[in-house]
Amino acid sequence: MKKHLLTLFTCMFASSLLFAQNTHFTTSGTIEFEKKVNMYGVIKKVINKDNESWYAPAFESYKKNNPQFKILKSTLTFGGNKTLYSPVVEDAPPSNSWFSDMPLAQQINTVYTDLNTNYSITGKKVFDEGFLMKDSTRKITWKITDETREIAGYMCRRANAVVMDSIYVVAFYSEEIPVSGGPESFTGLPGMILGLALPHENVTWFATKVTDLPVAEASLKVPAKGKVVTYQGLKTTLGKAMEGWGEYGKKFFKIYLL
Repeated sequence: MKKHLLTLFTCMFASSLLFAQNTHFTTSGTIEFEKKVNMYGVIKKVINKDNESWYAPAFESYKKNNPQFKILKSTLTFGGNKTLYSPVVEDAPPSNSWFSDMPLAQQINTVYTDLNTNYSITGKKVFDEGFLMKDSTRKITWKITDETREIAGYMCRRANAVVMDSIYVVAFYSEEIPVSGGPESFTGLPGMILGLALPHENVTWFATKVTDLPVAEASLKVPAKGKVVTYQGLKTTLGKAMEGWGEYGKKFFKIYLL
């Protein structure tokens, strides 16, 4: 009996070693992301009894001329434990709707992150003004779950968190890409984030393609334009600018700081 158990254990150990030897880990390359915004859901959250006389008709007009989901594309290039998240600029017909200019419906951030030092530089567009935010990476307390799913050919595990006190985040990360990065400013998991959702904000980011290739550090161009601020400095500036905006202003405030 002991002999059989020893043989079984030896076979299992050998199989696990063989699997580990044959497993390929991606440490540099480019990830293509698709940001999907449920515009109908976003707009509904803006409408209240104080503004519905104007917003409700505008929303009905928007629905007649625009799809429910707005799709935007971006890339995340990574190598040497550094990442660069960049929006993909696409030619699109101009929109006559103010709703399309809401911050959540745009791509306002270009984010360079050095995961070796946990430092990031973000080129951020706020209305018509550019900021260059330099600060430590966001500290996120993730809770890893047993739920898994495949994204862009990689097996991922789910993790949940709350950021900025009230924004619920769902992330799917893959240990097959052993880089603790992700889209926008979301990092801190034991693998690359390939799927990200802010369910109550009606927006998701999901990888559609991962290209495994060497990346020269020089190609990770650090954002350099804008008024230099820290996270706290930008938060103070926006808070003063949006005084008197009420609850509506607070929602805008948070999106610009994501």
